[in-house]
Amino acid sequence: DEYFGMNTDVDAVVYLQLVNNLLHDLFPNAITIGEDVSGMPAFCRPWYEGGVGFDYRLNMAIADKWIEVMKHSDYDWGMADITHTMTNRRYAEACVGYAESHDQALVGDKTIAFWLMDKDMYDYMAAPGHGASSPVIDRGIALHKMIRLITMALGGESYLNFMGNEFGHPEWIDFPRDDTYDPSTGAFVPGNGGSMEKCRRRWDLCDAEFLRYKFLAAFDRAMCHLDKAFGFMSAPHQWVSRKDEGDKVVVVERGDLVMVFNFHPTTSYTDYRVGCNNAGNYKLVLSSDEEVFGGWRNLSKETDGDHVSFGGDHDRRPNSFLVYAPSRTCAVYGPADWADPEADRKPAGVPGLGVKELGPYYEY
Repeated sequence: DEYFGMNTDVDAVVYLQLVNNLLHDLFPNAITIGEDVSGMPAFCRPWYEGGVGFDYRLNMAIADKWIEVMKHSDYDWGMADITHTMTNRRYAEACVGYAESHDQALVGDKTIAFWLMDKDMYDYMAAPGHGASSPVIDRGIALHKMIRLITMALGGESYLNFMGNEFGHPEWIDFPRDDTYDPSTGAFVPGNGGSMEKCRRRWDLCDAEFLRYKFLAAFDRAMCHLDKAFGFMSAPHQWVSRKDEGDKVVVVERGDLVMVFNFHPTTSYTDYRVGCNNAGNYKLVLSSDEEVFGGWRNLSKETDGDHVSFGGDHDRRPNSFLVYAPSRTCAVYGPADWADPEADRKPAGVPGLGVKELGPYYEY
């Protein structure tokens, strides 16, 4: 009754079906994305199946989950809780995953970067050799990268950025507002005097060589190019083989890739065994600990070797291999045949990304 009874606004649903049908008939390459908080079944199925007809729906629970998680101590972050929220979506209905959007960037809330680093962003975002840093900034930059990659890996079949948040924009957006009254309650709602001060994005921050925003921007670029190379977000194979609450480790398979996330604040793991579906040799193709991403180079494609898988059940996977997992890092391992640690030194290379040529599934 909640979704398909007469309590539903039938006219609205039929209107959306008609609009989606018309758009896809007139513009076959058009993509429509719906924002729905009710969890409407068949929202992203064709109208002739009884669906509403959208191509994607926003996975809105993820951003709220990150805000909830960041309010707790790092030791209390629940690996199962995070991965469940990421993957809690209907089969055959494509989703757009995102760590934050306009909701977190507008006045009244805080972006992920500001939740993680707060006022330290004003004084300690200098790049190495250009000024002071702080443990708060080191932690924030490390977790910012991890939050984005695990959201891209598990949050859906596509990924959304909101302008400036990908490089950790330090402040909110606030459009000019006058004092007004809530029409429903009559409560006074103060404005900002028509101020334009926060009605902008500071794109110059990620272009500044002397600031650390460039590291977050570089990692975001590498993530997107990794998907271009391997198409992992649209790959049908997705498996979370480990969500260890004690180790604070999550291991994910997406397409041909194996991703290892170590959220532990202090503990690094050597010869850490991770399960995988496919046998063969694996190599590191992306590490959040690369220097170009503001990392410490404890785990780098420049120094990491081959990881030869061996058979035998581990975490319910038929194969496994051993890795080094420094604290607060994420790493992506791909088939060795498509790894090249010197790829980013070539003319078309992407800084920090160790993928051979354009990758196996690159599409223009």
